Amino acid sequence: MDPVVGINAVAQGDTVGRKPGKKTEKGKEKKQAGETELSEELRTKALIDGNGPEDATAGAQKLVLKNPKGTRDFEPKQMAVREKVFKTIIDCFKLHGAETIDTPVFELKETLTNKYGEDSKLIYDLADQGGEKLSLRYDLTVPFARYLAMNKITNIKRYHIAKVYRRDQPSTARGRFREFYQCDFDIAGQYDVMTADAEIVRILAEILSKLDIGKFVIKVNHRVVLDAMMEQCGVPARMFRAICSSIDKLDKTPWQEVRNEMVNEKHLDPAVADRIQNYVVLKSQGNAIEFVDQLLRDPLIGQHAGGKEAFEQMKLLLSYCELYGVSDVVSFDLSLARGLDYYTGIIYEAVLQGDALTASTESVGSIAGGGRYDYLVGMFDAKLSKGAKSVPCVGVSIGIERIFAIMEAKMLSSKEKVRTTETEVYVASAQKKLHFERMKLCRELWDAEIKTEQSYKLSPKLLQQLQYCEEYGIPLAIVLGESELQNNVVKLRDVQSRNEEVVPRDKIVEVIKAKLQLINGQSTSSSIATVHA
Repeated sequence: MDPVVGINAVAQGDTVGRKPGKKTEKGKEKKQAGETELSEELRTKALIDGNGPEDATAGAQKLVLKNPKGTRDFEPKQMAVREKVFKTIIDCFKLHGAETIDTPVFELKETLTNKYGEDSKLIYDLADQGGEKLSLRYDLTVPFARYLAMNKITNIKRYHIAKVYRRDQPSTARGRFREFYQCDFDIAGQYDVMTADAEIVRILAEILSKLDIGKFVIKVNHRVVLDAMMEQCGVPARMFRAICSSIDKLDKTPWQEVRNEMVNEKHLDPAVADRIQNYVVLKSQGNAIEFVDQLLRDPLIGQHAGGKEAFEQMKLLLSYCELYGVSDVVSFDLSLARGLDYYTGIIYEAVLQGDALTASTESVGSIAGGGRYDYLVGMFDAKLSKGAKSVPCVGVSIGIERIFAIMEAKMLSSKEKVRTTETEVYVASAQKKLHFERMKLCRELWDAEIKTEQSYKLSPKLLQQLQYCEEYGIPLAIVLGESELQNNVVKLRDVQSRNEEVVPRDKIVEVIKAKLQLINGQSTSSSIATVHA
């Protein structure tokens, strides 16, 4: 309600049902309340505008408009790139038979507790809203496991694209934010060894190839191999996860710094740390299966019973990757030690290589990762933890924000302009007061499901309308004029070439659809819809 109207209503109410000149106590209270409301409204407006009386802003600060730390807005050009990337990823997921789900943006705090190891400190806890302790979701994997357990689902191939939240230190250069999207693909169910795991690697390779963001490598390792290495090198069992967390930093931190953390901060025996170094520097070069055979012959980790079985599983995985045509981008890397507590088998991570990155994004690093987690669902329901009723899972999470950072950097350095709309036809008028005819034609094109726009001005200038088409990359324009209306025709203009042809009014839909089919057939399979600047 307008504050002036409100106070006038109160003042008028004072005179109803009583003689003029006699004010009741109740009337005074209403008037005072109205004046107070008006004063507060005016004071708030002055604070926001920043140009009110000095006494209105005394003791208060001007409202600062900015994004919360670690978040950002996205302009139309950025959203056009994002939508194209999402479509590429979703099409790939659907190619492999996935269905999608959604879960709440917040979960019960106990659902997320003890699932992320040292990273649990990054979970956003919400203020108590009356009886339930809640936290914003940290990832999409734990909510997925909760969803499976709660609904007694034992088999599903699903993808989920949604925002997650982490109380991390933001870094725009690395594409790291506190609010960001994750794109997850997971296969849940009991299947033969490494069959689902290998398809995950294939899916990841497909997506990164189609996005065309540069050369990449998919590092693979096995959680049991890591544990065997820890045990055979002399790491106490209670320190396995802590030391793995340190090893996981080797992709961005020199060995000496990682060793100092192990020895000085986590109090690992220096000799044990040196033995670990002998293995974490190893990775497959060329034939990965031969590399596994070499590790099986190693006198230390090759003699570990659990390690032997894990190595055989890795050989099977690598042979499947060869069948799927992705072995050339897969590397068995013993330094890969993803820090999450719930991985039980294969783990993998995709990283960009060398000149694939521009100067502005050279430190983006990992762009995808995942692994097998056979017992996470069972943590929510003991009946689903073992035996025939267990729900083993394997999946990948794509670091979409880091991919966006690369794509946006390429967009800025490119000489091509990104289209922010999908408009196919613009209906323009050459003379004044033809808006009725434009509206009728727009209706006809919309009914034919042709993406169409027009000016919202009744008598726009033709030059401005055609410039709009060129600015937004609209391929076709229909020009209406008095002579065209009299002859029951329209002019159809190719915006890029500026060639025009006369088309009978009753044939316009047919002709436009034919031209659009030709235009779309000539377009390339570029990763973003573009029009030459």
